[in-house]
Amino acid sequence: MRTKISFLGAARNVTGSRFLVEVDGLTVLVDCGLYQEREFKKRNWDPFPKPPSEIDAVLLTHAHLDHCGLLPKLVREGFRGKIYCTQATCDIAKIILLDAGHLQEEDAAYKLRRHRKEGRTGPHPVLPLYTAEDAERCCLQFSPVEYCQPISLGNKVKVVFQDAGHIFGSSTITMRAKNGDDGRTLLFSGDVGRKHMPILQDPAVLDHADYILVESTYGDRLHDSKQDVETKLAEEINTAVKAGGNVIIPSFALERSQDILYHLNELRISGRIPALKVFLDSPMAIEVTKVFKNHPELYDKEMAKRISQHASPFEFPGLQMSKTTEQSKAINLVDEPIIVIAGSGMCTGGRIKHHLVQNISKPASTILFVGYQARGTLGRIIAGGAEEVRILGKVYPVKARIAQIYGFSAHADRNELHQWLINLTRPPRGVFVVHGESESADSFAEFLRQKTGWNVSVPDYGSEAILS
Repeated sequence: MRTKISFLGAARNVTGSRFLVEVDGLTVLVDCGLYQEREFKKRNWDPFPKPPSEIDAVLLTHAHLDHCGLLPKLVREGFRGKIYCTQATCDIAKIILLDAGHLQEEDAAYKLRRHRKEGRTGPHPVLPLYTAEDAERCCLQFSPVEYCQPISLGNKVKVVFQDAGHIFGSSTITMRAKNGDDGRTLLFSGDVGRKHMPILQDPAVLDHADYILVESTYGDRLHDSKQDVETKLAEEINTAVKAGGNVIIPSFALERSQDILYHLNELRISGRIPALKVFLDSPMAIEVTKVFKNHPELYDKEMAKRISQHASPFEFPGLQMSKTTEQSKAINLVDEPIIVIAGSGMCTGGRIKHHLVQNISKPASTILFVGYQARGTLGRIIAGGAEEVRILGKVYPVKARIAQIYGFSAHADRNELHQWLINLTRPPRGVFVVHGESESADSFAEFLRQKTGWNVSVPDYGSEAILS
């Protein structure tokens, strides 16, 4: 049985996750993500290496854009199969993709107006990568699956989704291909979560796999503990309040915004921060939060306890959901220290840019990063210490306090990834380290070799592997 994997994304970079598996006449794509690093965005426009009409199925690990964000383009260009994922992933991906389609259209229209005004052209046609209509059509092909319930792809391949503990509905995916006595098991980590994180259950403990594709986003570092996270969050909020400024938190609408609300609620209940107005200024985050409310079966024990105590982190006193543009603009009129949570998490678009314009040049305010900032993004530039930044076509001096808390990450760090992998009952034949910048991937690969003696490699973009 011949099995080939093509590494079409998230190979020596973080975003654009796409892995094509060809086994015994069956072609399966694991994830179909959007590139978000500035230097790789042009890949989003490239034709798919495999004609979409020849792909039999898509397996989606979770609903982050860098894993699902190219699905509308795949469908528009001819993919007609099913997109398998958990029900929560279905629900969230629909929100994420429809929003992405609208943003693609809005960005294209804005760039066209600006280019005409400035008399210049960009490297690509000023057209949306895909539209909201493309996203709606794509969502019709979602096929929900349950955790731990095998599904068959053809006669010789079975697939099992298990809880990755990364975001709501996230999965690791095990693919078992067997033809008589010849067979192999492939494990796709997706993004691996962490133990004892808010709201979510811990990542599932896995049995065995012949070959593993494992993420390495934080493969070269260790996270702060939960206690340190809440301590640092309280310190940053109290520092800003003492200075009379605001706390502006760029945040991903999915998971990170809900995690922040959880921690703010805990700090509020314990009295470690004053009673403040908290604005969740993200229509998409508000919609995602509704999905969280609709799937209590996915909560961990601590979250279930808070719900039973009528102390939900999604409904605490002072929390305001700013859904409309008018409500968002009204935040700027509040004359007291406030906390604003808005997307996008890397400051590449969305309402956060408007809040940065209002606060980044105010010494009393704090810009607090609580998530990974990919190379080349506005968030990375600000977090990296830039003295001035260009936002919405204008240059602003950076005078606000810039702070960063790493422990919020929903990704397992180096040691947590190692602990997750060594639960396997026998050594794998090969491990491919993906979904990390080159430095992180190489570092984690070497760490794994030294700790386990396994055959570990870091594939390049566009490379292929034939599995023995």
